[in-house]
Amino acid sequence: MKNALTWGLVIGVLSGLWLFIMHWMGYDIKDDKASPYEYFSVLIPVVVLLLGIKSYRDTVLGGNMSFLEGLIESFKILLVGGVLAAFAGIVYINYVTEGNNYSAFSGRLFGALLVGLLSALGVSLVLATKSNKLD
Repeated sequence: MKNALTWGLVIGVLSGLWLFIMHWMGYDIKDDKASPYEYFSVLIPVVVLLLGIKSYRDTVLGGNMSFLEGLIESFKILLVGGVLAAFAGIVYINYVTEGNNYSAFSGRLFGALLVGLLSALGVSLVLATKSNKLD
């Protein structure tokens, strides 16, 4: 669980920082249109999950991991990171923009959930070393 907390904190902090950096760059979520540099935030869960699951496989499991083990650890990492990122988003909406833009934020939060789930599947598949055959 220590690995999931560590890498989940990294995802949450980087996602929260990215939200405030985009605001500093002139980002505004009052409309439903995404700015071009907003798409770079997809790299945060992909890269951090890749590093976190590789660390889990190499240190905790001794270099031998099944797809399901990687997927479960990915979900743990994403749970911690998602809670922190959602908290940063709520702080951003309530104190920075102070507008009625909950629908735009909830759409982006759902998109982040989808990106996280697809990243978890991909990273777990790429880093799995044990094959479990059903013979």
